[in-house]
Amino acid sequence: MRKLSNDELLRKSPEEFKEAKKTPLVLILDNVRSLNNVGAVFRTADSFLLESVYLCGITGTPPHKDIQKTALGATDTVEWKYYKQTIDAVSELKQKNYRVYAIEQAENSIMLNKFTALHNQKIAFVLGNEINGVEQVVIDCCDGVLEIPQSGFKHSLNIAVAAGIVSWEMYKQLN
Repeated sequence: MRKLSNDELLRKSPEEFKEAKKTPLVLILDNVRSLNNVGAVFRTADSFLLESVYLCGITGTPPHKDIQKTALGATDTVEWKYYKQTIDAVSELKQKNYRVYAIEQAENSIMLNKFTALHNQKIAFVLGNEINGVEQVVIDCCDGVLEIPQSGFKHSLNIAVAAGIVSWEMYKQLN
């Protein structure tokens, strides 16, 4: 095996990215503290051609050097919006016929490996604060809760890792 050169990767230009058909998935960040996590989510959203990222509450916004450090330019390609209240982002998406799911450990959650997205359904996932997770008031407004199966001691994933897992799963299902 030979590692591919950058020229062989057929990367899209920012203009080509903006024109490309998107995966109908929005990631909503609910009070995410770490700017490095925010940048990593942008990079994931770019990788899977996600529709957009919604930044809510105390979540930092571009331009910021700590976001850029992990985003590596993805803030220039991925559409994003800021909302003071996460619940406003959820409400807006539901009015646009998105199914909104919190990614959380909760009663009656659906394990991600058991979840099947409808092919023509637009979806949004709410990912929460590194310590407190998704706020209960936000969970109450969601159409459901999806849980990433975990078998270890911690039962806790970094927000950027969780975003990568759920984005990959939806990318596989929706494309």
